[in-house]
Amino acid sequence: MIAPEIFDRRARRARRDRAAASFADHAFLLDYMIEGLLDRLDIVTRPFSQALDLGCHDGRLARALAERSIDVVSCDAGLRFAKMAAGIQCDEDRLPFADQSFDLVISAGVLDQVNDLPGALALIRRSLKPDGLFLGCFTGAGSLSQLRKGLMAADLALGSRVGAYLHPMIDVRAAGDLLGRAGFVLTVADVEPLKVRYSNVLGLIRDLRGMAMTNLLAERSALAFGKRRLAALVDAFGEQADADGKVTENFELIYLTGWAPGPNQPQPARRGSGRQSLAESLRPSIK
Repeated sequence: MIAPEIFDRRARRARRDRAAASFADHAFLLDYMIEGLLDRLDIVTRPFSQALDLGCHDGRLARALAERSIDVVSCDAGLRFAKMAAGIQCDEDRLPFADQSFDLVISAGVLDQVNDLPGALALIRRSLKPDGLFLGCFTGAGSLSQLRKGLMAADLALGSRVGAYLHPMIDVRAAGDLLGRAGFVLTVADVEPLKVRYSNVLGLIRDLRGMAMTNLLAERSALAFGKRRLAALVDAFGEQADADGKVTENFELIYLTGWAPGPNQPQPARRGSGRQSLAESLRPSIK
């Protein structure tokens, strides 16, 4: 029996296609992610020759990699984004690439919207050559906390049940565990907060639509998000404003680093190979 999908694949592709035309006007979050990924890449001393840009958007990450003399294959779930980056269209958990095709896979801003994240990570690891590197970043649990509070308050103010307007997000610990389960070694998972100020909730919604980050749940709330609910959301979101009238929204960015197993990597010592027992090490010295 095939498990039902969390995200609507067709809706996701359509959202990405709609966002492509004006994406550059809302790309601040992706730019922040890319900067963090490139910082992590630049501290690695070994060279890379063939990279996969997984979820390429308009190709800005691929261009930055090309400036580092790395050949890049770009792919995106949205057809328009794929064309903008001269890449191919495919879902992150349905990669068409042969095993060991790349020595670097890098992904910014898409893995939080994948139906089968464990499967996607396993495919990424299989597409890497031995000792190949995976770098990823996406929004994690804790993101959009003010919007979530506003949506809940708006529903309660209208006397209706609380709707599922935003898809769930993974936390950093679970993301790190998934790296290990996918077969990566020397893994690192860390989270970096980003705070963005908004004068009203409509500006936040425009950015989320422009970044193709709106609700993608296959079973979305049956509640119609009409004028009354939107007005209630505007009021509820505004009640969280600081003294200057602006609301500070939160984005939690999860960065993942993992290596495909390779013969020349550092290996843990063989169990039982120690020459001194722990008890002996902890025994107080006698003078």
